Amino acid sequence: MERLSTVSPSVHRNPSGRTADMDESFGSPVEERGPTDEVLTGPKAMTGEALDKRSIWKPKRCNTLEHESFCFAGYDISIRESVDTYGALVWPGATCLCQFLENNQQQVNLMDKTVLEIGAGTGLLSIVASLLGARVTATDLPEILSNLTFNLQRNTKGRSRHTPQVAALTWGQSLARDFPHPSHRYDYVLAADLVFPHDYLKELLETMQHFCRPESRTTLLWANKIRFKSDLEFVESFKKTFKTALLAELPQQEVRIYQATAKE
Repeated sequence: MERLSTVSPSVHRNPSGRTADMDESFGSPVEERGPTDEVLTGPKAMTGEALDKRSIWKPKRCNTLEHESFCFAGYDISIRESVDTYGALVWPGATCLCQFLENNQQQVNLMDKTVLEIGAGTGLLSIVASLLGARVTATDLPEILSNLTFNLQRNTKGRSRHTPQVAALTWGQSLARDFPHPSHRYDYVLAADLVFPHDYLKELLETMQHFCRPESRTTLLWANKIRFKSDLEFVESFKKTFKTALLAELPQQEVRIYQATAKE
């Protein structure tokens, strides 16, 4: 597995007001680690994390019951959430990848690039990519699209260089029909916190492969909080499938950010 030679340091201000390095390992070899605490199993752990929003890393944001406020790319961003579904919550992998994209724009230049987000959820990551100049298509399950569209329109109208698009995408289903090659070719595919114990990890990997073919020259950026042993098993399958680089590992948040391209 390769590692990029340079990663700019990024800094955030945490809720206590202290300024801390986002990742102390930036600029030096990134060594992968397993979860530091006892690994939880089953969906109950995700439910507990969703209910206890205080346990989630909160860079530059304040909490309300139904909305969360962020500041990325020089803009205040308001996200409408719901605790009724995992797809309507902002998870730490998304905030970490947003921070990474904002602080490493020379390394990952999204200006006028075509970007697809899979499992976009509330749309925070797609919003930030759009504010950084990308031509964004945000995708998720049909039942998620209403709130996703609301958040995208609310936070990008009059701000973004390109109007973001929204499309339904179910992992592993009708990909060749709904997203055929080569008309649906993207410079970057973004994914955040899509890996946890569910029945569609195989379909998720197939979807990643569909968009990241050797001829497409697409780069996949995937961020995930490592919560479960099954997450580590997916990481191993991911590394066998793609040519990968660990861009950053944030021990405090237990989040890893990977870059991947198709193997030749």
